Amino acid sequence: MQSSDAVRETETERMKTSIASAAKLANSVNSNGVHDAVNGNSEKALSTTVKLPKDEQDIVRLIGQHLLSLGLNRAAEELVHESGCMLEHPIAVKFKTCVLEGKWDKAETLLLEFRPMLKSEKNLKKIRFLLLEQKYLELIEDNKEIDALTCLRNEITSLKYSIDRVHELSGLIMCNNKEDLRMQASWDGKGVLSRQKLMDKLQGFIPPTLLLPPNRLRMLLRQAMDLHRERCLIHNTKITEESLLIDHSCNRHNLPCITKQILTDHCDEVWYLQFSHDGQKLATGSKDTSIIIWKLNNGKFEKVQKFQGCSDGVSCLAWSPDDKYLLACGPENSSDATILNVETGETHCRVQNHTEDQLMMGDWAKDGQKFVVAGPKGQFYECNLNGTVLESWDGVRVQGLRYHIDGKSVLAADTHMRIKSYNLEDRTDLFVLQEDHPIMSFDLCKNGRYAVLNISGQGLHLWDIKTSCLVRKFRGVKQGNFAIHSCFGGIDDSFVASGSEDHEVYIFHVRHESPVAVLSGHSKTVNCVSWNSKEASIIASASDDCTVRIWGPSDSDNEDECTYF
Repeated sequence: MQSSDAVRETETERMKTSIASAAKLANSVNSNGVHDAVNGNSEKALSTTVKLPKDEQDIVRLIGQHLLSLGLNRAAEELVHESGCMLEHPIAVKFKTCVLEGKWDKAETLLLEFRPMLKSEKNLKKIRFLLLEQKYLELIEDNKEIDALTCLRNEITSLKYSIDRVHELSGLIMCNNKEDLRMQASWDGKGVLSRQKLMDKLQGFIPPTLLLPPNRLRMLLRQAMDLHRERCLIHNTKITEESLLIDHSCNRHNLPCITKQILTDHCDEVWYLQFSHDGQKLATGSKDTSIIIWKLNNGKFEKVQKFQGCSDGVSCLAWSPDDKYLLACGPENSSDATILNVETGETHCRVQNHTEDQLMMGDWAKDGQKFVVAGPKGQFYECNLNGTVLESWDGVRVQGLRYHIDGKSVLAADTHMRIKSYNLEDRTDLFVLQEDHPIMSFDLCKNGRYAVLNISGQGLHLWDIKTSCLVRKFRGVKQGNFAIHSCFGGIDDSFVASGSEDHEVYIFHVRHESPVAVLSGHSKTVNCVSWNSKEASIIASASDDCTVRIWGPSDSDNEDECTYF
């Protein structure tokens, strides 16, 4: 394996070769972008020049840049010669070469030459400041303190730009060694890496007509491919390799729309279920008061444990981040919550603060050391792993509860048809969103940006938590006054799945209000849906028909349990 210094030297040589080739091509054209000579022979001028439209010239430039990046210098040269297009402005190419070679004075001189072509004087000042900053840092690293001070006082300060940054730079001259300098300056040190990063910054202030952004063609192609996938409403597979030669397309049968297994061990309505974070286990809770743990084995879920839940049934389940513990809450009139140790099969602890509490829902902090429980009687608690109440908040009639991704605050839906954020550390609360009808439940996507809400009489709504904006109202879900629990899932949380009082399971793409698929099979209300976070092609649904259905992709085109839209 090459050392880091060897890798840097190789990268430097590659860049020099590419830039030298670009400079050669740039020097073979005149200021109008037309070649004066072929193969360096000034006496053999092109007899004809292809006159290309502006957009075609841009394409040629992008292709030429890509050929140079691949080391196909002769092919790039032939392309430039035949098209008569200039890839990059000669002065800009020389400027880039000087930056990467650390020739700062020459770079400043060249900068002044294409000064009239910059968008503004402000951009010129920004470029000069960044150049001098790199020069100053390299002088300090070379132990040339006097030269560094001269650069700071006579060149950087005279620009009268970013005074705060100038003050930061002045303190760096006191650094004890190179490592200290690099750490305090958040800098990679003298060499090709820091200079290339500098050039990337400078690129933002130099018009692309003078200097093409790096790897521009590859970036455009990647953006096009990403856009195709984003516009695909049924994309739910991990792509390891994708061809540029054909448009992106997905098979609808990759969606988890076919019943693969029906779990019938509960003897009453199944109210809640949730997959473990590792995707290997499924916890189901029922009105029959039992909690069953299922484990995935050779594509089938097998019952491995059974716990006795709350006396009135199980209305909420939540796995700890390490999947060691399971938090279980009951329906109305349940004053306690239970923490089960799934590894030992024993009850770890119970939370019961007041007999008048209704602890109907809960969630885990991302560190797995704390959890919250709450209910509609006006109080919720934050507890440690032993069930000891650490913090509490009075007067909040909670309908739904989720820890925020920041790990410090808790999002709670209340009986005022709103969601607020509660910081239990500094005892502050912030308004998040307001609905016009009761919020029965809600779920957050993995990055914490979006929430999906089940709204009484309205169905399913998608909200942007960051901007407090209603993004979309999904169509089809029948939601009355009973709690139905939806979820995000699929690749990049691109889908939302929800149960419904019409016995169906609905799957939506987050960018489209109509369902992409409706799953039939249950004979009564579907109370809860959970999407496997590790296996994007598996979802589970719990129903009042006393069953749990495991859904997966179709094995053939003949299976018809799902309606596609």
